[in-house]
Amino acid sequence: MMSADLEKNMEKGPEEATGEELRDETAPAADSSGEDVAASAEPAEGEEGPEAEAEIEGKEWYVIHTYAGYEKRVKTNLERRVESMGMKDKIFRIMVPTEKEITSKSGVKRTVEKKVFPGYVLVEMVMGDDSWYVVRNTPGVTGFVGPGSKPIPLSEKEITHILRQVGVVEGKPRIDFDVQQVVRVVSGPFKNFEGKVEEINREKGTVKVSVSMFGRETPVELEFHQVIKF
Repeated sequence: MMSADLEKNMEKGPEEATGEELRDETAPAADSSGEDVAASAEPAEGEEGPEAEAEIEGKEWYVIHTYAGYEKRVKTNLERRVESMGMKDKIFRIMVPTEKEITSKSGVKRTVEKKVFPGYVLVEMVMGDDSWYVVRNTPGVTGFVGPGSKPIPLSEKEITHILRQVGVVEGKPRIDFDVQQVVRVVSGPFKNFEGKVEEINREKGTVKVSVSMFGRETPVELEFHQVIKF
């Protein structure tokens, strides 16, 4: 969970795109060299893990606001700015936290990727005048999360929770029915049968439904995507 201060600031929500970059806040003096570069390239493979750079003093994770829907574009642009402006020793990983969710429609299982924090991007960096400038003046960035113009880093507990969530936790099945509700089977050998939900096993992604067969109620185990709420 994030600290109270960070949660309070993130509740303000991401900015909507207006087509004009904001250049507010009492920013530290900085060199204005370097150009903004728009790109769609994916980050380079083989990046070193958190332990490899743990010895760098002052390196912490910060949260930045972005225009709604611009998270991946901001990530790409910032990575290019870090490269072109020689800031690899100050700005490290840039992350758009996402998680996979399993949904189903008409009995077809589908895995979708959802943003954990829409309108926000995480940046691992050593905060200073130059690194602040590079991040803050990236197209699509509207500011750092923090009171006024003072960025607040994530605590170790907060970032550890997020890193575990990204790429580690498997897709969570989304269901819209509960125990004792009537559902209809939409695929498999029991297609078009109706029955009452007796048990839901979220770990296995299965549901036990009592259906009427040969004049008697018979429990059958089905996968979540095989049933829909009646």
